[in-house]
Amino acid sequence: MSFQPNPGDQLHINGVTYQVGQHPAAPGIAYAQTGRQGTVFKLIPADGNEYESKALKVFFPKFRVPAMVYQSEQMEKYSEVSGLQVCNRDVLTPERNGKLISEHGDLLYSVLMPWIGGMTWFDIICDKKRLTPSESLALAVSFAGIGSAMEQRGIAHCDLSAPNVLIPFFSEDEQPEGSAAVELVDVEQIYSPKMDRPDALLAGSAGYAAHRIVNSGLWSSYADRFAGAVILAEMLGYCDKDIVDLTYGESYFDQRELQTGCERYMKLMHFLETRYGHKISELFSRAWNSQDLSSCPTFGEWLIALSNVELQPVEEEEEVHADTVEEGFTASTDSAYPLEAESAIPAIDQQEVTAPPKLSAESSAQNEQPTSKLWTSEELQYQIQKARDLEKSGEVISAIEAYRSALSKTESHSALSVEIRAAIEQLEAAHLKKDEDDPKKVPPFWLRNKKVTIAAAVVVIVSAIAIPGVHTLAERAETKQALELQQAEQLKKQEEAQQAAEAAKLAEEKKKQEAAALAEKKAEEEAAKQAAKKAAQEKAALQAKYDKQAKYEAYLAKVEAKKEAAKKAELQAKYDKQAKYEKYLADKQALKQKQAEEQKQKEAAAKLAAQKAAEKKAAEKKAAQKKAEEAAALKKKRAQNVVQLIASYNLAYNAQRGKKIENARTYAREFMEWYEKDASYYNGVGKISQRVKHIKKFISNRSYRLPNI
Repeated sequence: MSFQPNPGDQLHINGVTYQVGQHPAAPGIAYAQTGRQGTVFKLIPADGNEYESKALKVFFPKFRVPAMVYQSEQMEKYSEVSGLQVCNRDVLTPERNGKLISEHGDLLYSVLMPWIGGMTWFDIICDKKRLTPSESLALAVSFAGIGSAMEQRGIAHCDLSAPNVLIPFFSEDEQPEGSAAVELVDVEQIYSPKMDRPDALLAGSAGYAAHRIVNSGLWSSYADRFAGAVILAEMLGYCDKDIVDLTYGESYFDQRELQTGCERYMKLMHFLETRYGHKISELFSRAWNSQDLSSCPTFGEWLIALSNVELQPVEEEEEVHADTVEEGFTASTDSAYPLEAESAIPAIDQQEVTAPPKLSAESSAQNEQPTSKLWTSEELQYQIQKARDLEKSGEVISAIEAYRSALSKTESHSALSVEIRAAIEQLEAAHLKKDEDDPKKVPPFWLRNKKVTIAAAVVVIVSAIAIPGVHTLAERAETKQALELQQAEQLKKQEEAQQAAEAAKLAEEKKKQEAAALAEKKAEEEAAKQAAKKAAQEKAALQAKYDKQAKYEAYLAKVEAKKEAAKKAELQAKYDKQAKYEKYLADKQALKQKQAEEQKQKEAAAKLAAQKAAEKKAAEKKAAQKKAEEAAALKKKRAQNVVQLIASYNLAYNAQRGKKIENARTYAREFMEWYEKDASYYNGVGKISQRVKHIKKFISNRSYRLPNI
């Protein structure tokens, strides 16, 4: 994209001058956000307020289509819906903004719309920003209200995801009057019976696209229901620390987990049930387990359910201070005033610590009567699995408590409740047997108290015996020991008898419970079959209703499509004509540029050829000059060498004449050295060849007489 403005650059659009805004976190860089279809720049009016800023969306070439004009005209009426400010749009066209588009070609069919300040839901998810319960509920109600208003008008966003949900609710900037807590952006894929189907459809965003449904692009009046349900559940759950910490990444769910019984779904369902009630969790369960988008709950159903939620004031206060209390308690009890904290704890009988917990299925059922609505099958499955894991790890007491918690949320006299009671009884029996077989079991407190009493009695008796002075010290010691042994033996017999009685009583109770449980199980199995049959019938009836509604809405859409067919064809013809004219102008301009470029290339080629010819001529001239100089130098050197040869011959001749034979031979050898340097040339100069012949003879024969040449 060639349109890369700098902060402070001015753009004159539709009679208003705007300045490109600066990114708050990166001075010197334009405030821009790039999405899947294009880049959005912040434009601030030169003479206006900050909240009057506009967003200029510059599309990538694939999404830069003339039909954007008609689409924006149809969308304008939806800008009155709370949360859809961005539907108030102006498209930059060649007719209205030709000068600006000629300067910046990428601005063709770009869109000018209101700037929505504040963070996105994507920012909250990525930062793991925990909300208060009232904030979560307020955002969910606002979001459901937007979706309900859109459904009533037969439209859908078709790409609901965390980045496309803005939260002006948390913005510190000044907002125009009537701003919503939640705003939707990136509405180019919006569905309406009166609008054309986009050429390129999006298949939803990761973490929000239902895998059972999306095999191609989303574009229908039901397109927002599943993704909207996921976002609503995220908003409602983000006031809980465990939910926030369990977030996958850029969304709460991993795309591969959608519509599966994963841990994140179980946690979120349990929280929605306990915090907001069964109706909210049931709506989310319907969406999660839906087979098609039309089976998901409508936004109107969500809005009604959310409007009936009442948060307790204490709940919000506890949520806000939960982390502080949890972290601060340990520090205060461990380090600050430990003696005072210890003294404040009341005395506990040792029997309560060492004796095994005497639990029973009957007492569990009586003490754990449901105080709230029953759990769904997914939540019960999760709780039972948790109890089984605790049982496998050896944490029997924790496993029993987990089973009891599941039992309290199970329908009475159902087959599942019988199984849970049986598991509790089995764990209790195993735990009791383990305690009875443990030889290191600490004696109960009452036994230790009796030993103290015996010791005191012995002291009193011994003291009484010592007063008359009848017994000696040795006799008193023997009496004391005998009394202690006798008392200890009696206590041991009493304890064994008591343990035998308790074991017999426990075995009898277990037999009675097993018999009652067996009878109850049969009755509950029959009741469960009837309930399952009734639920299946209700589900089939509800599905038939949904199917009928879907067919009716499809029929209405088909009728509306026929009505719009003629209008669409006429408008498309206009767009085609405009596109052809624009293509003609572009081709003409391209041809002109191509011809100018070819002429420029020809002139450059001719200039380069002339330059090369001149360079070649100069090089040849320089080479010829150098060759002439070398020839003259060689000629001069040869002339000098000829003189030297003649001189060497004459010196040899004169030395021979003076009978200095050795000197003559030396001069003769010098002659030959000079001659051999350029023999072919010297043979043709004067009488050099004759001299050579005589010199060779003289060198080979000392007595040879050199002639005077």
